[in-house]
Amino acid sequence: MRIRAQVAMVMNLDKCIGCHTCSVTCKQTWTNREGTEYVWFNNVETKPGIGYPKHYEDQERWKGGWKLDSAGRLVLRSGGRLKRLSRIFANPDLPSIDDYYEPATFDKDQLVSAPGGLTDTPVKRPYSRLTGEPMKVEWGANWEDSLGGSSMAEDPNLARMTEKVRFDFEKTFMFHLPRICEHCLNPACVSACPSGAMYKREEDGIVLVDQDRCRGWRMCVSACPYKKVYVNHATGKAEKCTFCFPRIEAGQPTVCSETCVGRLRYLGLLWYDEDAVLAAASSEDEHDLLGAQRSLFLDPFDPAVQQAARDAGHPDEWIEAAQRSPVWRLISEYKIALPLHPEYRTLPMVWYVPPLSPVLDATGAAGRDDTDADDVFHTIRDLRIPVEYLAELFTAGDTGAAAGVLMKLAAMRSYMRARTLDGTVAADLLDGIGMTGEQVEAMYRLLAIAKYDERYVIPPAHSREAAMLDAQAAGHDGCSLDCEGGPGMGGADGFNLLQIRQRSRS
Repeated sequence: MRIRAQVAMVMNLDKCIGCHTCSVTCKQTWTNREGTEYVWFNNVETKPGIGYPKHYEDQERWKGGWKLDSAGRLVLRSGGRLKRLSRIFANPDLPSIDDYYEPATFDKDQLVSAPGGLTDTPVKRPYSRLTGEPMKVEWGANWEDSLGGSSMAEDPNLARMTEKVRFDFEKTFMFHLPRICEHCLNPACVSACPSGAMYKREEDGIVLVDQDRCRGWRMCVSACPYKKVYVNHATGKAEKCTFCFPRIEAGQPTVCSETCVGRLRYLGLLWYDEDAVLAAASSEDEHDLLGAQRSLFLDPFDPAVQQAARDAGHPDEWIEAAQRSPVWRLISEYKIALPLHPEYRTLPMVWYVPPLSPVLDATGAAGRDDTDADDVFHTIRDLRIPVEYLAELFTAGDTGAAAGVLMKLAAMRSYMRARTLDGTVAADLLDGIGMTGEQVEAMYRLLAIAKYDERYVIPPAHSREAAMLDAQAAGHDGCSLDCEGGPGMGGADGFNLLQIRQRSRS
């Protein structure tokens, strides 16, 4: 067993209101530079919908992620080394700017310098940030915002769903899905990079790009099934979400977590067995991938795991952080968090608590008793957000696994409602989900009212970097990220990823 640490994130989709605060703060921090106008390390999509870039979930088209070959071996969908070499100068499996959107700016001088006495109101005309020519704005990163079902027919998740479910979609529904880089345990982008510029940090599992080694081959863009690797058209280098590693190293949460209005994000540490990653990603049945990935995560309270972590050089502070990790509790203890598209076999490390429709209202509307466990559980299959759709997103189509999570969330709501109203203990609900009252109340607290230090448990050892980062920031007249090349570009005044990686390992 080779024990590794992974900083991971869980998002509770029940609490996302689609305000896009996380997207804006991430944009202002990391991609407010020339060449990154179309880049959104964090974006919030409305589901159902085709996402950003368009149809990114259609791997038959983009060839992202991994698959099993005829011999049961794990191979990249984009092909082996020879195939990638043959396409190194002309890669056909790349989204075009139309699949993202052409970024626009507006001629504000038209308003400021307009003469007085005009009979028509002057307007700002959009101009392309790429060509400088007048343009018509026809698409954007949040074009489908709150338009639930508007592009239902084009949603790739519906391709494998039955006609009955398609008919049920006439009962319009929607929910918001925030997305960042998944910082996978088995990242396809790292394996596809010809120059070795993409790497996964050994100390915390964050996937980064070494800008000095990147040659702009763009194989990482094709290989990433989530399309969260972008190319800076000004520098020709690949860029991606850095999990705000300078903040993590200073013991602070990511920018998207810090500014989240709904308080839906959780950050914490997980231990996993690196030797078992290949076997987990190679599970023959896609429905087994969820359980296989969960089996990778090691119990931080197990003395053998703790000793293995110490032998691997991890400090005791990290062991304590892993024990207090909200991510561990949501993924492995309560088992209510699910990965996004596990069938891509990248073993993603940004997980989601699926959204739960109003169960009690639906139970009453169906003429059932909302205090009866059987009635509540049976209503799960009739919720406004179809279980089949959630299964396509989070469990590779396994409706049983998705329904099991929704049943736990529904039971928690009913249990806490009974406790709050008359103090009764709904034992039948607890028996139905195999949890104790103490576990349900702890799960409720974590999901509903957890405080800052309960939601963000960053390994304290990273605080050793805080003084260095503060000193680096103090050395700039303006913003510490406002330097040549921008964040992570490795300029003389910027954060050099290679130096930080070497420093963290020393």
